[in-house]
Amino acid sequence: MIKENLSDLGKNIEENSSFINTIEDNIKSVIIGQDKLISNLILALLSDGHVFIEGVPGLAKTLIIKTLSKIIDTDFQRIQFTPDLLPADIIGTLIYNQSNSSFEVKKGPIFSNIILADEINRAPAKVQSALLEAMEERQVTIGENSFPLNNPFFVMATQNPIDQEGTYPLPEAQIDRFIFKLIVDYPNKDEELSILNRMVNINTINNNMSKINVQDIIDARSIIDEIHMSENIKEYIVSLIHATRNPKDYGLNDIMPLISLGASPRATIFLGKAAKSNAFMKKRPYVIPEDIRSIGHEVLRHRIITSYEADAEEITSDQIIQRIFDSVPTP
Repeated sequence: MIKENLSDLGKNIEENSSFINTIEDNIKSVIIGQDKLISNLILALLSDGHVFIEGVPGLAKTLIIKTLSKIIDTDFQRIQFTPDLLPADIIGTLIYNQSNSSFEVKKGPIFSNIILADEINRAPAKVQSALLEAMEERQVTIGENSFPLNNPFFVMATQNPIDQEGTYPLPEAQIDRFIFKLIVDYPNKDEELSILNRMVNINTINNNMSKINVQDIIDARSIIDEIHMSENIKEYIVSLIHATRNPKDYGLNDIMPLISLGASPRATIFLGKAAKSNAFMKKRPYVIPEDIRSIGHEVLRHRIITSYEADAEEITSDQIIQRIFDSVPTP
């Protein structure tokens, strides 16, 4: 019976996943390199999560999300975070109408499907909280009324890791709301030469992209929910998360002093969701360990808080995650 159900689900996935190729092909017609970033953005969108991206300026972070919004027939808003930004500038506010002596709701840019929160760490804590609360609750309150946000609702927040002057670092509890933290690095020499050849002439940019219907993404999420995850795969996910909290249980005594705080249960949920989405992108009706390992760093790197000892020895959370993956038995 399970084989028959998986067979039917596999056919359903095959029939309803073609839009992924459309997204990838169109983005790659504009963006050179950054294949991992493109794939992870699609994964986050399918998983109904948000993405936190860290990278220096000029690495096409903004261009990728703008291109994604053009491919998906939906609304897009870019919010530039600055020190003088107010929560009302994001969620909206009440405006007094003199003609009828009443207050009217003026909705902010948060009421869109795809949001680019550019340099989120440049705004004060109240502004960050306004956005992050909307991400979590999928609604905002203006005056006495609450308003649901659009579906899908996808936020990509960026942060410059180099220039920290005049910034307000996001607390770990707020960063935890992002399904992925992605690190964007420089292109290699060949990729940069291709970028120069393509982008030196603005007319070479593809403005006639194929569009997909936003309903395709919503339908895909329903299919992803049905993807089979066996008990031993679930136990593997829980073991990986448990190892971030109690490394000694897995023979990882050497990394115990390097971790101040392990991953939260939200990491367990997001790891499971992202693994299912990865299986969908690979056109599989079931999850395998490689689905988990391929997105483990992205899900966990901002959820493992390193100690002062790790910082002093320049040991990163990615190195700790790799040790955990190497030590926890794979089903």
